[in-house]
Amino acid sequence: MTAETRIEKKPHISIIIPTYNESQNILKVLKSLSDIFPKNILTEAIVVDDNSPDGTGKIVDDYLKNVKKIAGYTINIIHRTTKNGLSSAILSGIQRATGDTIVVMDSDLSHPPQIIPKMIETLKKYQCDMVVASRYITGGQINGWNKRRKFLSKIATIIAKKCLNVKTNDPMSGFFAFRKVILQGLNFDAIGFKILLEILVKKKGLNVKEIPYTFQNRTFGSSKLDFFTIIDYLKSVWKLYRSNTLEENNEKRNSVKFFSKASRFYTIGTLGFVINYLVTLMFSGGIAEIWYLHANILGIIASMTSNFVLNKWWTFGDRNFSFKKTISQYSKFLMFSSLGALVQLGVVFSLVDHYSWVYTTALGIGVLTGASSNFILNKKFTFKEKLWQ
Repeated sequence: MTAETRIEKKPHISIIIPTYNESQNILKVLKSLSDIFPKNILTEAIVVDDNSPDGTGKIVDDYLKNVKKIAGYTINIIHRTTKNGLSSAILSGIQRATGDTIVVMDSDLSHPPQIIPKMIETLKKYQCDMVVASRYITGGQINGWNKRRKFLSKIATIIAKKCLNVKTNDPMSGFFAFRKVILQGLNFDAIGFKILLEILVKKKGLNVKEIPYTFQNRTFGSSKLDFFTIIDYLKSVWKLYRSNTLEENNEKRNSVKFFSKASRFYTIGTLGFVINYLVTLMFSGGIAEIWYLHANILGIIASMTSNFVLNKWWTFGDRNFSFKKTISQYSKFLMFSSLGALVQLGVVFSLVDHYSWVYTTALGIGVLTGASSNFILNKKFTFKEKLWQ
């Protein structure tokens, strides 16, 4: 069916389905959706395809040419020319949606379409703003994930709840329904892959209900989770944390100073990450062949030294490089940074030796894990600044 043959009356429900290389799954999802709603509930499915190399978009186009019209159910597709990210794709679908209720779901069959009617019924029964299908409440579960995926999911959930003060049990869920009206006045950054988290943080006072469901790991295709996805998530959390805290404190001068310095510190930390990563790889397989943990130590020392000099001069504005003071500060910087380094080594060793992770991925996770305490400790004790300024 096409836009020309769709029902003229406004659908009650718009289901947004972002796709990228989901040729083996998308038609099963679309066909399942056609069976779950009564014919008197007008429903539209909107596929948002990011120019999938496997021809997902063309498969949907061909399906629309041949499928018989189903009363109350229409399908549309948005073809995007580049891969611009999951959050951006969802927003494109929402902008096209004509329903007053929006459902967001994955296209890999991990989100069972049969749960959607229960989500809609919960919206009506409790007159709430949003319903989240949750893996982490009683009755919810995850099937088919290995220890690595479960570990990352738990860590991401903890970060969202603790750093952003989100009360929802599964803020990382990609399966949720909401009233379209709640998006009025919201400006989205659309960083990363979790638009739900952005809504929960930016829209204060939402009435959110959670219902349990069983997440089923994909059977066909490959997961989109990689190192760059993790980086995007951390960037998104940091940006949301910064904007949320500034708002709560009415953009007081001290908060602005604090976050400005934190931004500089972590910018330098990112550069240190690059130095750490390159030096480690250079000694573990480039100019030398030494044990990966010894190579990691050399990478840590190189990054610590560059981080100290740049943070002293740029982040904390300390231009006094007298020998005695600089050596004292450098010693403290190394001591506090070493605490994070021990955490890094422990994480790398654990993930490689106990969980059989690929070393390069474990290294990235280790560096990120060890970085969080460095800013606070060095700000207060190395450069003698008040914590909140």
